[in-house]
Amino acid sequence: MSILRKIEHFREEEERLKWEGTFADYLNLLKEKPWIAQTAHSRVYNMIKDAGVEEANGKKEYQFFKDQLFGVNEALEKLVEEYFHSAAKRLDVRKRILLLMGPVSGGKSTLVTMLKRGLEQYSRTDKGAVYAIKGCPMHEDPLHLIPNHLRNEFYEEYGIKVEGNLSPLNMMRLEEEYSGRIEDVIVERIFFSEDKRTGIGTFSPSDPKSQDIADLTGSIDFSTIAEYGSESDPRAYRFDGELNKANRGMMEFQEMLKCDEKFLWHLLSLTQEGNFKAGRFALISADELIVAHTNESEYRSFIANKKNEALHSRIIVMKVPYNLKVSEEERIYQKMIQESDLSHVHIAPHALKVAAIFTILTRLQQPKKQGIDLLKKMRLYDGENVEGFNSQDVEELKQEYPDEGMSGIDPRYVINRISSAIIRKQLTSINALDVLRSIKEGLNEHASITKEDRERYMDFIAVARKEYDTIAKKEVQKAFVYSYDESAKTLMDNYLDNVEAYCNQNKLRDPLTGEEMTPDEKLMRSIEEQIGISENAKKAFREEILIRISAYARKGKKFDYNSHERLREAIQKKLFADLKDIVKITTSTKTPDESQLKKINEVIARLVDEHGYNSVSANELLRYVGSLLNR
Repeated sequence: MSILRKIEHFREEEERLKWEGTFADYLNLLKEKPWIAQTAHSRVYNMIKDAGVEEANGKKEYQFFKDQLFGVNEALEKLVEEYFHSAAKRLDVRKRILLLMGPVSGGKSTLVTMLKRGLEQYSRTDKGAVYAIKGCPMHEDPLHLIPNHLRNEFYEEYGIKVEGNLSPLNMMRLEEEYSGRIEDVIVERIFFSEDKRTGIGTFSPSDPKSQDIADLTGSIDFSTIAEYGSESDPRAYRFDGELNKANRGMMEFQEMLKCDEKFLWHLLSLTQEGNFKAGRFALISADELIVAHTNESEYRSFIANKKNEALHSRIIVMKVPYNLKVSEEERIYQKMIQESDLSHVHIAPHALKVAAIFTILTRLQQPKKQGIDLLKKMRLYDGENVEGFNSQDVEELKQEYPDEGMSGIDPRYVINRISSAIIRKQLTSINALDVLRSIKEGLNEHASITKEDRERYMDFIAVARKEYDTIAKKEVQKAFVYSYDESAKTLMDNYLDNVEAYCNQNKLRDPLTGEEMTPDEKLMRSIEEQIGISENAKKAFREEILIRISAYARKGKKFDYNSHERLREAIQKKLFADLKDIVKITTSTKTPDESQLKKINEVIARLVDEHGYNSVSANELLRYVGSLLNR
């Protein structure tokens, strides 16, 4: 479908979704679809819930945030359940400003933007439909038309609570345009749009001396006073402040704590009572979610100021810390690169992982638990198996430092350093060493890093480099071992024959001489030691292999090289250890002979075809691993 056809299709869909009728028609619609009368907080919660919720190990993962926010599932679960869910049930937390607090580039703005864009889309669905009094600049809830003395009876008939009073403008319109007949008031379906200032508003503080409170609450239109005769005539007032326009939806209060105090006073009444004062009118009802965001230092300064005490109790603070999982940090970098003009540059496998290892280490606090260092903690947080530790240990580690993740290197810094390396050196391919080198160079230019932190971060770069050395060796190991596939299978078959004889206390027969031999303990241990199987654990490991072979046989399956992950790893490592001399020669010889050149080309082809490298990064990897092995 061409772009013009898609635009036309969108326009047709907009027309199809439009609805207009009298208040009497709207009440009939409520009978069929009572959910359309939901509050702003309820709409946000249902929007998130309707996108899908997955549960695993007692934790909830919300699909709404899935492709944009990574590694902050716990913070999101707390936000959705403790704030949005409770507010949707009309509990007292809906009378609070939601303040997202976290470090720079931690995802606060992304989260708010997702809520705003989500509401725009959700208001176009059946479950998220929003209806308002037609012609009202505040998109007022039609149910405000129901007189206070009839609201209990309305609740008994419809099961819907009505909160808030009719605005001064609609009160006048009801009398003058509809002669007090509320059943004739025209109601229409509206669609949230930040661009059109419908149901979504954004307020950003500027110079306190020049910014006007009218930006929040609207102002008198002096050009109409001669026509209407009074400043207290609602027709002479422009209901175009952000609080007016965000009614029924949400308002983002950017850098709220930098605001002048007089701007925050209006929030006291709005949060607690659901209304605010504007001009010479009675209190104006508003139903909206107010979301603000700030960093920790600004929040500490705010609560230290006694003048702000009234607002303290009207704020719910939700921490949005940095992600602490290496795999999720990689996804953040991938997303940021895809959104940039760097998407054409080849980034070698593991380059982003190594950067993520460094970044996560800067965010972690030194564990107090015995037997765990930062690297082990990092692996446990990322869901890896660390011998001797389990999920209970992970929970205990998280409880040691409640503020963990509120400091450290931010994702933007890493992406900036990758960009710097690419642009400065005009690279079309970048590897892990390029990334680490650029990060290291940038630390000296980072104004907000203290000398003590810089020294600590240099150590983390060294740790990340060692991790990459291990990864690089494994990568080349796999590529070389695959090139010696038959050797790997032969070695495994030989090992299995010996294990079977060992477990069944049998002898082996030499295929050439026919004489009986005892199982080759030296061969078995040389393989098992590759994956850390101790002398005491060897019997259990061998029996486990034999049980796995029997299980495969019962199901009519053949036990092969890929049937046991740890055994495959041990065979690969053993074969690679035996091949090290060949690898050294083939990767470090400046003028390889024909057989060596063939082997190098086979390995490069495998790295390119199956491991995600291009020819440049594959050659760089081989040269680097060759240098490591020759040290």
